[in-house]
Amino acid sequence: MNATEARNALYALVKRAEEDGRATLICKGQKRQDRVLLAPLDLLPAARKAEVLPSHVLSAAQKEFGDLVTRAAQGQPQVLLRNTTPVAVLLPADAVSATHSPESATDAAPAGGAVNSPRNPERASAPRRLATLGDAIGAVLTSGQAAGPLFGLSGLDAATGGLPSGRLTLVAAAPNVGGSLLGLAAARQTALVDGRKVLYAASGPNRADIMRRILAAETGGDYPRLKQGRLTAREQQVAQQLVQAPLLIDDGSDLTAEAIAETAPHVKDLALVVVDRLQAAHSARLPLSGERLPDASQVLASLARTLHVPVLAIVDSDAPALLGLLDADVLVTLAPKEDSSKVQVTVAERDFGAIGSAYLRPDLLHARFLDAGVAPVDRAGVEGTARSLGSAVEQELAEAALPYTSGAQQGLPAPLTHVLAALRTALTNANPEALAELELPLAEAAAAPPHLPDTAEGRRLAAALQAYGTAASAGTSGQPDAAAAQPTADRGHVPDGDEEDDRDGLVPGDEEDEPEGAVFPALRILKDAIARSKMHPIPVIRTEARDSGPWPLISEDMDGEPRWVHPDILLTRVPHIKANGKRVRRDQLEVPGSFGEGVLCLIDRNGSYPSACSAVPLAPNKLLHTGPLDAFDKTQAGLYLIDIPQWNRTDMPHPLGRIIERPDDQGRVWVTTPHIKQLEKLVREGHLPVAPTIHDSWTGKANESLLKPFYEATRKARTELVQAGGEPYKAYKTRLSIALRLLWPKREEQRSPFWRPDWRMSMVAEASVRHWSVAFKAVQEGHTLLALRNVDAAVFWTPDGTPPSTYRIGTGFGEVKAKFIQPGGIIPEGDD
Repeated sequence: MNATEARNALYALVKRAEEDGRATLICKGQKRQDRVLLAPLDLLPAARKAEVLPSHVLSAAQKEFGDLVTRAAQGQPQVLLRNTTPVAVLLPADAVSATHSPESATDAAPAGGAVNSPRNPERASAPRRLATLGDAIGAVLTSGQAAGPLFGLSGLDAATGGLPSGRLTLVAAAPNVGGSLLGLAAARQTALVDGRKVLYAASGPNRADIMRRILAAETGGDYPRLKQGRLTAREQQVAQQLVQAPLLIDDGSDLTAEAIAETAPHVKDLALVVVDRLQAAHSARLPLSGERLPDASQVLASLARTLHVPVLAIVDSDAPALLGLLDADVLVTLAPKEDSSKVQVTVAERDFGAIGSAYLRPDLLHARFLDAGVAPVDRAGVEGTARSLGSAVEQELAEAALPYTSGAQQGLPAPLTHVLAALRTALTNANPEALAELELPLAEAAAAPPHLPDTAEGRRLAAALQAYGTAASAGTSGQPDAAAAQPTADRGHVPDGDEEDDRDGLVPGDEEDEPEGAVFPALRILKDAIARSKMHPIPVIRTEARDSGPWPLISEDMDGEPRWVHPDILLTRVPHIKANGKRVRRDQLEVPGSFGEGVLCLIDRNGSYPSACSAVPLAPNKLLHTGPLDAFDKTQAGLYLIDIPQWNRTDMPHPLGRIIERPDDQGRVWVTTPHIKQLEKLVREGHLPVAPTIHDSWTGKANESLLKPFYEATRKARTELVQAGGEPYKAYKTRLSIALRLLWPKREEQRSPFWRPDWRMSMVAEASVRHWSVAFKAVQEGHTLLALRNVDAAVFWTPDGTPPSTYRIGTGFGEVKAKFIQPGGIIPEGDD
């Protein structure tokens, strides 16, 4: 082979030397006078120490290959490196042939015990090298712990063990689930935290999209606002800090797998390749789509093996038929749960099936996932194993700290060493009380970590401390939260606003009417209100009809709850000890001095859901497919597919709340009638330029009084019972909550006199709209809104003792309770 051919095939020749133990004869010059062997390291053991001989990274070696051949032919061996690891060597062919003749090499066992296969006399290269089991054991024992790139999500990292070098990992997720965000998470962790080089091949998003998503994830800024180009001062500062990050983006047109494979070898010290994304549906604009995906996956898998780097590719489908065609070594599948606050991730290897699983919390507003604990591995015919004590975050922190707590490594402050040693002891001894005691000191250590050595052990411990700090601020660092572990007897407890949490919370028997003499027979009242309507409502959609038509379009995300914090406010989750001694985490808002003097005014709306029942627009009968509409018809109600309207204000959340976090591929979202009416009103008042275009719709004749009798009975009962308090008032709230949940039970096995998800989500959307509208009036009057949450909670910055005048203080429906907190204080929750 001549030098030009060898230069072009350099990576393949190195792979052959490294994996197969085969050498390749290379000649240079008109008379082929310069003759070298590109050989495995076994032929020159000294080459394994890169500092002993001239060494060159493969990308640089390819550019200077002719010179390297000349030097090697003159007797100067040249070592070839992948990143910093020697992988092959260029040797003078004559010197090698004098000491390694074909006859002596054919059957002789090298020092390491490997056996060469018989040489093909027609092939100008060394035979394939066969490794003994001893070679493999030695390689594993001497290579140390794998240090592959991580996602930066401790639960998922524990399930995957990191991204394996030389392997193709596929992340499979249906559109809108967030598969691309896992690719971004791995890129952020590798480039921004570990400081290692990443090639991000963007077939779907462009470089501006990637920058905005990274910025949103790193700062907690709202991604929709960043897409509009509106950055806070802090976000601009972070963006400047990221300028030098080792993240290379290829978003060029006609991006193919072959183009990625050609580019990657030229990236020096490459640690990770991310391909975002492989699109299941064919697109003439995107080569990485449709029927070309199987071939593309083979190219990417070959790239991973050739460069010995991890390749992480995102595919926007979880269809088994498609995934079975793709050449993946590891498959990471995302599956949304009924609880929209969780996504289950299952990790499977080609030869072993499912090997691990974890839960993630989608935080799509900030273009990221957060940890949500370890999920049981789902194996056919195998019972789920019991959950081990301690979260995945705590387990990883204890393992990462082991070199320091065991004394093998030095450099940690003594107090932190003691705390980490106590953590390991608590986990080993399965001591939940000791773990609870350690939460506060661990959170403090993670919030202000010490300087750690720039070694593999130091970087791992730094990442583990960072993951613990992130989980601690989100309240997920330890055991499952108290609400999730609450006994069934308390499942109906709701805050004083008569609201519900995000879980269904229903159990068999809830669908039965309350007994005679019940404090508040909410279900009987709700059934009676609907039965008395002159519009002859359809309270239950037949089971066989629920998988088609409008029903699959409805989700919990259509509630429009804002969950918003002012962009200039820093929110953290801090440890807090309740009056009963229980350790919890609560929000703390840091208000900048530019806001002037003031205190935090906490607003808690009473009875947001039942209040919404007073005039919520519903379609009592069937929803018909009415398609695109020229304008909203106020005589109709139902579901509408619209573009997300641009919202330029930074002092209020978007009027659609969290609905905007899950747009379809065209940037459109489905909304219910209350939000359409809200947008129309904002247009009339001049806050929005134009009404959104309605691209599709499912509607029926509107009625705003269907649930009004239920509202009136609920309001009357509250007036009587709120003064009494105690068990009667608690029973009232429990039955009220159960009745409203039964409008749309989540579990198929849960019986109910209703199944109308459109009624349920319209009612919740109406509550969100009212909550947002009153807060907006306060902002228009000059009040400063710091946070807007759920359908009943708001935080303003006001003079002490002076709530915004737009709210009515009282205990009735539509009225609020106001509480004042000094700056730096925690935001109380529930029975705090």
